[in-house]
Amino acid sequence: MGMIDWEEYTARQLMQLPGERRKRIGCGGGMAMTTSARRVALVTGAAKGIGAAVARRLAGDGCQLVLLDVDAAGIEQRAGELPEAVAVIGSVADEGDCERAVATAIGRFGRLDIVSHNAGIQRYGDTATTSRALWDEVIAVNLTGGFLIAKAAIAALRASRGNLVFTASVQGLAAQRDVLAYSVAKHGLIGLVTAMAVDEARHGVRVNGVAPGAIDTPMLRDSVALSDTPERVWSVLAAMHPIGRIGQPDEVAEVIAFLASDNARFITGEVVRVDGGLMSQLPGSPTVEQ
Repeated sequence: MGMIDWEEYTARQLMQLPGERRKRIGCGGGMAMTTSARRVALVTGAAKGIGAAVARRLAGDGCQLVLLDVDAAGIEQRAGELPEAVAVIGSVADEGDCERAVATAIGRFGRLDIVSHNAGIQRYGDTATTSRALWDEVIAVNLTGGFLIAKAAIAALRASRGNLVFTASVQGLAAQRDVLAYSVAKHGLIGLVTAMAVDEARHGVRVNGVAPGAIDTPMLRDSVALSDTPERVWSVLAAMHPIGRIGQPDEVAEVIAFLASDNARFITGEVVRVDGGLMSQLPGSPTVEQ
């Protein structure tokens, strides 16, 4: 493959979008760009939790970053804390926001090598209690959002022979009660990893995922706070994991950083459980004191 003219490539990609979308992205064909051998990463859901930990970890590796989140104050703060990080306020459920984030990466840094997709929401309900509106909300963010950010980024990732890492969940491998829409979306996200890995291998793009167990994030803390006995819930969550505790965002970020690195160059279509052994233990297994 010869040298890529990133200015020509970006202009061509943007010109493929409808005129209204081009205006929303705010980029023309003659933008100034920088070319660099350093990797450029787009991290969604980067304002807090696992996404924020990924941003910190990749920044530590010297990556230039574009950070996407609906939390305007949070994402601006996160970008301000990291070197060479640009905040984009938007939702992965909005196709135009995804396109704008990718165009920002190319326009600011000249390329895109990594997409780390972490944005997600948690809602509760079974088949009877899940409304159509709640279903649509969860699927839009937790499943369709993964597709939209991948679709927006795929041309750039093919050009750079980059990779995507999706944050799924152990609830994409099994299910708990009253998380119908969330579990379905995470199962679908794992399916997206599998299907994309097969499609994109011939283009030199790797696609992987992680399936975290209970991780100490703001989303989990908000969920636990709904209980009348939060301390008991924390104790139960820790006991669910053979390792004896819940995980930390930085521990998930380490695995994502590895999958996004050249050290994982022969890994694609894989979903790594980062779950403290949660999915390895039979439910209700007796404990024998030695």
